[in-house]
Amino acid sequence: MSGHSKWNNIKRKKEKTDGAKAKVFTKIGRELAVAVKQGGGPDPSSNSTLKALIAKAKAANMPNDNIDRCIKKAAGEGEGDNYESIVYEGYGPCGVAVIVEALTDNRNRTAGDVRHYFDKFGGNLGTNGCVSFMFQKKGVLVVEKEGRDEDQVMEDSLEAGASDFQADEDVFEIYTEPSDFNGVLEDLTAKGYDFVSAEVEMVPDTYTAITDEEAVVKMQKLLDALDDNDDVQNVWHNWENADE
Repeated sequence: MSGHSKWNNIKRKKEKTDGAKAKVFTKIGRELAVAVKQGGGPDPSSNSTLKALIAKAKAANMPNDNIDRCIKKAAGEGEGDNYESIVYEGYGPCGVAVIVEALTDNRNRTAGDVRHYFDKFGGNLGTNGCVSFMFQKKGVLVVEKEGRDEDQVMEDSLEAGASDFQADEDVFEIYTEPSDFNGVLEDLTAKGYDFVSAEVEMVPDTYTAITDEEAVVKMQKLLDALDDNDDVQNVWHNWENADE
């Protein structure tokens, strides 16, 4: 794997204020609801998308009561919001590739917002496929190093079916094929592992560095604006300096 680390980005997310955490929980709750309504019902044993999202929610420290409430509400027969899944692709400053995944009940509003952010902060929104070819979909499980033996974690991960393993700063990063994610997650959970991050991600093949200070500021503002938008669920990018 690339030497690029997710760890500082994860730390930044985990250090958010309570208000920002509430927004994260709301976004994950929306994903859970869509998974129930469109992915095969409220039983994670028969709904692999829901099972993966529950893991993501727990890694984000979303309370179990909140998770259960979102699933039960989505499984109800009452009228609910109908969200459409949309993916936007574009370039940030200095050609950084950016993928934006959104769930929206108003396509025009979301498209306008996303385009505005790219334009405002030195990027440009492109067409579908313009950057996604530079990414691969992979399961990513992140475990804190503290109290763990590297050789044992690697052995456990590979035995569980992981495709790659990387030790980086304060964490171990475990990579899987998307279809193997739930199986590896279950196996490692049964062995007593906890995760600081656990989800299927778009992982870049290569990374783009930004050396211009003004461009660095604009790139961070672009990511912050996208992250703060209620309709945006996930933002994937190949910015090498994002954790500095």
